[in-house]
Amino acid sequence: MSSEAGAGSSAGPDGPWGRPAVGFEGFDRLWTPHRMAYITDEGPREDGCPFCRMQQRPDDETLVVARGEHVYAVLNLHPYNPGHLMVVTNRHVGELDELSDAEAHELTAMTQQAVRVLKRVSGPAAFNVGLNLGAVAGGSLSQHLHQHVVPRWMGDSNYITVTGSTKVMPQLLADTRDLLAKAWNA
Repeated sequence: MSSEAGAGSSAGPDGPWGRPAVGFEGFDRLWTPHRMAYITDEGPREDGCPFCRMQQRPDDETLVVARGEHVYAVLNLHPYNPGHLMVVTNRHVGELDELSDAEAHELTAMTQQAVRVLKRVSGPAAFNVGLNLGAVAGGSLSQHLHQHVVPRWMGDSNYITVTGSTKVMPQLLADTRDLLAKAWNA
């Protein structure tokens, strides 16, 4: 994973341009050029926003778990843990203070439902719930408001995460989506 050549190969002790092959502070780098669109001008705009586009496609294709009038719940394509959901506004809006009262209410209500469903289906010990408002705050898709719901378990950071800087996901996203979608209205 430390080489720009990709897929875990190493070009020897030196990486590109004679720099060390090992990344910043000893971490290997995982190259994800497909995510560059999220941080450049070609990235998320209303016409090119992945959250806007997924509203036009079937839920099982886009990993949408549930829909409301103003928001929907979708699995994160780059999850921190199994079941990592996002509650996303239908309207292309990036600021919390720009939501209507109805949108803000439904964002909170669907987040509560996501927590209830994940508790019932997965039994996590805790949750991280929150918004990254603006790119500097960590929002790679900050132009379209979305709230993260991340289930947490005791010891969910194991040796592979600590020593290998790799996250092990025990379930395919499509299977997680089906499980949560079935449990959503139960």
